[in-house]
Amino acid sequence: MGTALSRYPQVAVSTPDRLAQPTLPVTPSQADRGAQGYWLSCLPCHGDKGQGLTDEFRAVYPPEDQYCWERGCHGEMPYENGFTLPMVIPGVIGEGALLKFSDAAQLNSYIRATMPYWKPGSLTEEEAWSITAFIMRENGLWNDDIEMNGANAAEAKITPVTPQQVEVWERGGAGIWLLIPGVLSILLILFFIHKKIKNTTTI
Repeated sequence: MGTALSRYPQVAVSTPDRLAQPTLPVTPSQADRGAQGYWLSCLPCHGDKGQGLTDEFRAVYPPEDQYCWERGCHGEMPYENGFTLPMVIPGVIGEGALLKFSDAAQLNSYIRATMPYWKPGSLTEEEAWSITAFIMRENGLWNDDIEMNGANAAEAKITPVTPQQVEVWERGGAGIWLLIPGVLSILLILFFIHKKIKNTTTI
């Protein structure tokens, strides 16, 4: 006689393939297309979640591909068609990831000139803009209802004011306004004391 658990069929829970190509919605936005461009040109180094080349992300790769630096293709002496890969590759999604840029225009220029790492400048203008829009959207810095381009990219700032900063400033501002009446009262009292002392000495 089996246990109570054995009476029920076991449902296999599939693990999402973190390296799988993202699927496009029926009507993809520019940033949706950028997700596929990111997958093709950026994900291998910058991570499936934009986290960078972390140990955790490298563990997703097959064992033979997890330590490329030691195999020759990306080490100090790469193969003929290989390239040397930096040991540290930063994230592009997450808090503080893009702070070296002031806005999306700068980010796009950097992508166009230096990415992908193994073939800089190979992205088309459309590909670079879509990847820029995707990265900005994933960082919560761009609403992809409109397409990003050279005319509006500078408006998408990388260092926005956070709600926490606004709260601190508002509290600070409120505190200043509460202090003003107190300061004026003290100045007024000092003025009358000074006047009284002056009148006393002149009599």
